Amino acid sequence: MKIINGHRGVRALPARRRAADALAKRACSRRAWPQALAGVLALAAAGAFSQGTAAARSTFGAPAGHPPGAALRAACPVAQPGYARCFALYSPQVRVNRAIADGLTGAAAQPAGWGPASLRSAYRLPISRDSHQTVAVSIAFDTPRLEKYLAVYRRQFGLPPCTTANGCFRKVDQFGHTAPLPHSGVGSGWDLEATLDVSMISVACPHCHILVVEARDNQTAHLAITDNTAATLGAQVISNSYGTPESGFTQSLAGDYDHPGHVIVASSGDFGFIGAQFPANLDTVTATGGTELSRARNDRGWAEQVWNTLGGAAGSGCSAWVAKPAWQDGTACDMRTSADVSAVADNIAVYNADYGGWLTVAGTSVSAPLIAGIYGLAGNAATVRPGYAYAHARSLFDVTVGNNDWLAGTGGESCGFTYLCVAGKGYDAPTGLGTPDGTGAF
Repeated sequence: MKIINGHRGVRALPARRRAADALAKRACSRRAWPQALAGVLALAAAGAFSQGTAAARSTFGAPAGHPPGAALRAACPVAQPGYARCFALYSPQVRVNRAIADGLTGAAAQPAGWGPASLRSAYRLPISRDSHQTVAVSIAFDTPRLEKYLAVYRRQFGLPPCTTANGCFRKVDQFGHTAPLPHSGVGSGWDLEATLDVSMISVACPHCHILVVEARDNQTAHLAITDNTAATLGAQVISNSYGTPESGFTQSLAGDYDHPGHVIVASSGDFGFIGAQFPANLDTVTATGGTELSRARNDRGWAEQVWNTLGGAAGSGCSAWVAKPAWQDGTACDMRTSADVSAVADNIAVYNADYGGWLTVAGTSVSAPLIAGIYGLAGNAATVRPGYAYAHARSLFDVTVGNNDWLAGTGGESCGFTYLCVAGKGYDAPTGLGTPDGTGAF
């Protein structure tokens, strides 16, 4: 008997996929959503979606940072109830790191994937601006060498130093204390997430100050405290690259993500159209979906489609708990829909020596801190209200290609071929209103 994706039996995996498809169809009804989500999560725990499907792979081809067929690994494991998981995916750049170890220079030792110059070009970011903003990262555990790894990244790409010594970088625990910090999260995945977050903020706003607020662990309640602390310490923008399926318990923490005068950004998730993730489901939060970038022969010089690759897909969902905000429309879901906006979520280079050095990373863990950095660059966080982007959609690149139907691999059947999982003109849930064209929507 053959082994297929870790499952015994030739028919085991197709049967699971058929079951997932049926569950996702039921999920288009809000009343059926809690039951559908529970079933989908049970299938996911069984490993049915560990590899995705061939039909879900990007039509742009394999990202430059990892070879065709190379699987991206989830940095954080599946979280138990009451806990959250980070959304970072990664693959070591083995050849680049070997070349560096061998003392080589030149192209062989250059990190692969999109770097700051490419991302600034794609999103037309006026990065010379100094908005005097602080962007915070909400994260679990301590990453002892975070400042060092950030220094390597910024030096590699010619960004100004951001250190504790020059006042740009600060790291505290969930209550705002500089010592003692939480126990080390090295190897947990959250340390890689932290590295990714501060790097993407640096790309979008190299002159912003960075505040890292570390929860004692990845309990959802402890992570919620970090957002309160970040706001209290004066961060104008707060980035959350983690999530957990929404529930009555998570909704009891909604107030921790409601801070007028501060912008809160959250990843929509990496599991395609399954269910709304907390805190991205909240109407006090800017939820970020994900895209894939490629060079193009057009006026912009770039093209984008929904992020949907081997390993993950931009999250979208129709909330079962949060009412539809006045600034959001659409008839396929009568509740709050995520995402609101999006940015690249694939083929990004970051540095963390605990994972081998240079890595290719992906996930809506990329788009959330990048969008948070753009809010910081814009400098309007004290006055911007939730839904601001909906009134400024002309300052966004509309993404009209692709879908996040990762479970069924049918190109939109999971959501009835609606905007909940299929990109189209105007708003769609996988990419929201679109991706940044400068800072006008922020």
